[in-house]
Amino acid sequence: MLRCFIFLLMASSLSAKPNVVFIAIDDLANDCTHTPHIDRLAASGVRFDRAYNQIPLCNPSRASVLTGRRPDATQVYDLDRHFRDALPDVVTLPQLFRQNGWFTARVGKIYHYDVPKGIGTDGLDDKPSWQLVMNPKGRDVADEKLITNPTPQKPVSAALSWLAADGTDEEQTDGMIATEAIKLIEQHRDEPFFLGVGFFRPHTPFVAPKKYFDLHPLESIRLPEAPADDRSDIPVAAFAHNNPTPHYGLDELTCRQALQAYRASVSFVDAQVGRLLDALDRLKLADNTIVVLWSDHGYHLGEHLGIWQKRTLFEEGARAPLIIRAPGAAGNGRACARVVEFVDIFPTLADLASLTPPSTLDGRSLRPLLNDPAHEWDGIAITQIVRPADDRLPAMVMGRSIRTERWRFTEWNGGADGLELYDHNKDPHEFYNRAHLPNAEASALMKQLHVQFEDRAIQQPRPSLVNPKRL
Repeated sequence: MLRCFIFLLMASSLSAKPNVVFIAIDDLANDCTHTPHIDRLAASGVRFDRAYNQIPLCNPSRASVLTGRRPDATQVYDLDRHFRDALPDVVTLPQLFRQNGWFTARVGKIYHYDVPKGIGTDGLDDKPSWQLVMNPKGRDVADEKLITNPTPQKPVSAALSWLAADGTDEEQTDGMIATEAIKLIEQHRDEPFFLGVGFFRPHTPFVAPKKYFDLHPLESIRLPEAPADDRSDIPVAAFAHNNPTPHYGLDELTCRQALQAYRASVSFVDAQVGRLLDALDRLKLADNTIVVLWSDHGYHLGEHLGIWQKRTLFEEGARAPLIIRAPGAAGNGRACARVVEFVDIFPTLADLASLTPPSTLDGRSLRPLLNDPAHEWDGIAITQIVRPADDRLPAMVMGRSIRTERWRFTEWNGGADGLELYDHNKDPHEFYNRAHLPNAEASALMKQLHVQFEDRAIQQPRPSLVNPKRL
């Protein structure tokens, strides 16, 4: 009876067609500092502390979120392929809202773009998803020549590169994105809308106005610590092909400067999120607007003796920020420790808007957890990544990882190129790989977890579908 009352209360707080503000932040790590506006959103919604993306790379992750399908269904593993090549008739998340009478629009990066060269273009957008798209292009693109790149052999898009920029927030691309999104909210406040707002930072290059660097004094910046032998029990395939050398071979001071710039970029984007939240309050739309904030994947900031960026199946890469504020949800203001997946976002929003989602979705609605974050939940999460053949690996390899509330189990090429098993009750930083211990209990556990890959049809990649140069 109580559960029924909670669901009725939640339903009564939303109109038949609630608005949706769908905020994507590119390359947002799980552990960031000075984010008062994201914290404000979390304090009024449900923060999912164990939310896992399906593949820690921009294009395939976004394709998975927006179709509600796993990468083996979208067949998107790299940065080039479009999901409609494999699923030409798929109904995307915004497309479902559009078909049911919502005004749908995108400002900035929701589907994949190359950064920074794709800023101002449509990138790998999906026309059926939107009635209107906007692609702002700010001074950060024109200022690219001013960016510090300590590894000039790498483009700024793939390097630990940064710029403490002159000018105002509104001159930067992400500031312009917030401005245009607010205008759209104002213009369409009297009809139901689904608005995708995609921020480019903190994706490299780490660019933000100088005042945000001041929030993170260099003398306060410390790199993550790890045991000196941390890498000794980790398979070679676990380390991304684009970051084979710890810290890219850079000295500690340079890495600390990069980390400062990353955090400055996060604080800059946080300020833009604040502008959106303020606009919803000013226009008195907050009580009928679902706000979702997510990042396409997690992000490494020097963990495991020098891993940076993405493309790993460690906790830092597989776990990603997710906050959902649904007006009237009984769980608002609380954190949820249950294991959930990003393929759950699509069915959750459909459920909250009383829409019938496609029957092919791979996730399930998180509505029970929005009402009670401690609700009984048998969640597991599957994350995968492809490694191209290189001087470390003789052939292309798929890594696949399963996360339960206690364990992370990862196998590379079905185990032929390595196994990893981490006990998060005792080892939350994944320093001690238990996969090769002479332990019958661990062996039995790995066999049990292995079966769940097959249950979810997590496959080895078909090389014809993967462009190794664009992984």
